[in-house]
Amino acid sequence: MATRRGNRQPSKLIVILGPTAVGNTSLAIKLAKKFDGEIISADSRQVYKGMNLGTGKVTPAEMNHIPHHLLDVISPKTHFDVVKYQKKAYRAIHQVIQNKHLPFLVGGSPFYLYSIIQGWKFPKVGSLPTLRKNLEQESLETLLSTLAKLDPLYFKKVEKGNRRRIIRAIEIATQLGKVPPRENHPLFSSLVIGLKIPSSQLKILVRQRLKRRLHQGIIQEVYQLHEQGLSWKKLEEFGLEYKWISYYLENKISIEEMKTKLQTAIERFAKRQMTWFKKDPDIHWVQNEEEALFLIKKFLSTSES
Repeated sequence: MATRRGNRQPSKLIVILGPTAVGNTSLAIKLAKKFDGEIISADSRQVYKGMNLGTGKVTPAEMNHIPHHLLDVISPKTHFDVVKYQKKAYRAIHQVIQNKHLPFLVGGSPFYLYSIIQGWKFPKVGSLPTLRKNLEQESLETLLSTLAKLDPLYFKKVEKGNRRRIIRAIEIATQLGKVPPRENHPLFSSLVIGLKIPSSQLKILVRQRLKRRLHQGIIQEVYQLHEQGLSWKKLEEFGLEYKWISYYLENKISIEEMKTKLQTAIERFAKRQMTWFKKDPDIHWVQNEEEALFLIKKFLSTSES
């Protein structure tokens, strides 16, 4: 919960989060409709243009006339990170508030979500283009080894499979000697609602969604992105659908193997998301719209003491 600044109450923010495929977006749209809200996406891949089916990006019809922000804001060829996201998200949220609407921060990317919820302060360290270019050519094992030597403490807590985050940590540690501890300065009073369903049901939803996306043309989407100039390596770095479908299009695996491995990868991704979210004791977990409605009404009717 955000703290006061003088006598001014912090603006209120509704956060809807949860693991992939659980239905965050559809729930948020229903709630935004009831509370005159606008939605700010907190998805690390939906910011990219042309990455639609693979990221589960909401369609114009599904938006139900609710304004959505931070979708299709940048080319997938361009580097984008949580620092850039935070700046754009702050700008979008303040604009929604100025419009006298209620901002809903919605998604499943923990870093993007908590950069706003907790108001992370990032070290003002620029990128090192030559170093970054060299690091992008290295294997994950080499990157992890490099980070472990530069900053053993940060190495212990970094997500070991996230190449982009590891590379950025190496950039920072190279310039500052280590990755400094994160400072939190929340700008908003946030109600954090988590949508949760049993893992067995989530597996079924993941399987159904994958089947639906394959029917809708997700393989063609990945192929078109490659034709537009994205290398297979770059597509693979986006993970999940883009990684495994790229492997299939490169003839590295069969279509059946692609489906099986992708299903497993998405399930593991959802598990990692839940592992992160379970660390937050302030999340109010709900199973349906009615429970979320009750929480929001209560939150909006009270002021911070």
